[in-house]
Amino acid sequence: MVEAKLNFKDELIATAKKICAPGKGILAADESTGTIGNRFSAIEVENTEDNRRAYRELLFTAPRIEENISGVIMYEETVDQSATSGQNFVELLRSRGIEAGIKLDKGLVVIGGTQDEKATQGLDGLAARAASFYAKGCRFAKWRAVLKIGGGCPSMISIRETAHTLARYGSICQDNGLVPIIEPEILTDGGHDLEECARVSELVFRTVMQAMLDQGLIIEGTLLKPNMVTAGATCADQGSPEKIAWYTVRTLSRSIVPALPGVVFLSGGQSEESASLNLNAMNKLQNIQRPWALTFSYGRALQQSVLKAWKGSADNVAAAQASLLERAQANGSAAKGEYQGGSGDTASTMSPTTPTEHKLVDSNIFQVDY
Repeated sequence: MVEAKLNFKDELIATAKKICAPGKGILAADESTGTIGNRFSAIEVENTEDNRRAYRELLFTAPRIEENISGVIMYEETVDQSATSGQNFVELLRSRGIEAGIKLDKGLVVIGGTQDEKATQGLDGLAARAASFYAKGCRFAKWRAVLKIGGGCPSMISIRETAHTLARYGSICQDNGLVPIIEPEILTDGGHDLEECARVSELVFRTVMQAMLDQGLIIEGTLLKPNMVTAGATCADQGSPEKIAWYTVRTLSRSIVPALPGVVFLSGGQSEESASLNLNAMNKLQNIQRPWALTFSYGRALQQSVLKAWKGSADNVAAAQASLLERAQANGSAAKGEYQGGSGDTASTMSPTTPTEHKLVDSNIFQVDY
């Protein structure tokens, strides 16, 4: 299996490096048919294949997004769809210098003997699926695992299951030419504080990292898509961007090897503005090691304003594309520590409530002893 990886080694490393280029990140447009239906329902758009295709075309043809978007994660249906011009979506993206990625996991099932903790399905037949998507032009992949926090969770059963399946998926992807995005997501449900999220995240990340090493992954050809270290959704003290940034980078520095080229954060229900401010604060941190690119792989935090502007109407495509460009530019700036704040929607992408807004302050004000 190591030999199979070596056939793609240079390409894997180059692709991972390209995706993490300064000021660039990933548009996660891999919503399943059911999930995109929920998004469409909120704007009163019918969930049909034609509407899904039209919406993805709006995203992929938006002017200038290649300046800040280096990769797009796609759902299986989308890989085989085309723009109205007849050009396949994968070909369209690659013609703009944007790499196409594919969601390869097959969803979640309950792990028996746990408090409804989840395992991710999809290892069966994965090699053939990975090879087929490589042949269609995809060059990276995503696999999402989720872990509960609170009430004794996550259990070590859940943590070990997550680490093993993520590492196996990653190894199989690399054997077939795809850069694996490793996504262990600590869910935000609950009232846990920042310190508890940091403790659990460090345990999970280091266990996943060890499994990746044990499975012989080419770390330089791999990307990590973790949660930021944030307080639970019902915690009274959500913390400033500077505090979230410090805890997140400290957690990564304790658990992730420096050979990894990039960390592409998920937004995890944060508002557009919070996701940008938190990423920006990380890239402004000083006096702490951060040897990896710290950038974004956002879905809702890039698309919430886009959907609101589009509303399913062809007349609104230009306005929706302008919203996407604005969010892409904001997060591209945040990936370099240059975002000035104020351009994003402040409503949570998970909840109808609006979180406390934070103003940018000097990144050196917040300090915590190790």
